[in-house]
Amino acid sequence: MIEVRNLVKEFDGTMVLKNIDATFQKGVVNIIIGKSGSGKTVMLKCLVGLIQPTSGEILYDGRNLTTMRSGEIRRLRRDIGMLFQGAALFDSLTVLENVMFPLDMFSRKNRRERRKRAEFCLERVDMLQAANLLPSEISGGMKKRAAIARAIVLNPRYLFCDEPNSGLDPKTSQVIDELISDITTDFDITTIVVSHDMNSVINIGDNVIFLNEGIKEWEGSKSQVMDADNEKLNDFVFASDLFRKIKVAEEIISEEEKGG
Repeated sequence: MIEVRNLVKEFDGTMVLKNIDATFQKGVVNIIIGKSGSGKTVMLKCLVGLIQPTSGEILYDGRNLTTMRSGEIRRLRRDIGMLFQGAALFDSLTVLENVMFPLDMFSRKNRRERRKRAEFCLERVDMLQAANLLPSEISGGMKKRAAIARAIVLNPRYLFCDEPNSGLDPKTSQVIDELISDITTDFDITTIVVSHDMNSVINIGDNVIFLNEGIKEWEGSKSQVMDADNEKLNDFVFASDLFRKIKVAEEIISEEEKGG
């Protein structure tokens, strides 16, 4: 579990995150949504320690990231898996070598054990058949799956995903969503996803946090998003024609049911 208490981040006197409180439970997919410039990427970078908050606390199972020494932070990062927006695979390494890379850096296992672990993770995301291919030889969706395998290879307790469906077609996006959800549940990971994709929210958003201009405007489950009594959230959700039509259809069905 990760807890955020009174999180504030300022840049040159401009407050980007404003006294945010949030709790991210393990075993569920926590999604942070919001328009561009809402502060969600800054929040993610604060959570993983890439940016130092101006004030506030970030607690990893009771351990305060903001007061940790460098050695403690290094140890914590071994418990963190990260899925970057562009997959960020090394072009000169095969898919298998990419997944093995964190093990080569941090694990004390011998090479045979490291390879076995990497192959297990590739099999988990249905990518073992591409183990010996280079990133340039696989599709964008396959790169994301390989990146997920690399993110979980050290058996992390915390998984962060930055716009995991960016640049993917709807069908592939759904596959990636389902993978993230399944891995979160199977391995009981605290997963935090930053996304602007409402399909992901509806599909896998066990806990959803909506940021607007650096403020946490709303928090709830995926089942509550469509009927939330929050004007700013509604403006964000129903900016898509698809979700406006879904909302209208739900209202028509509800009225018909009331009318008998």
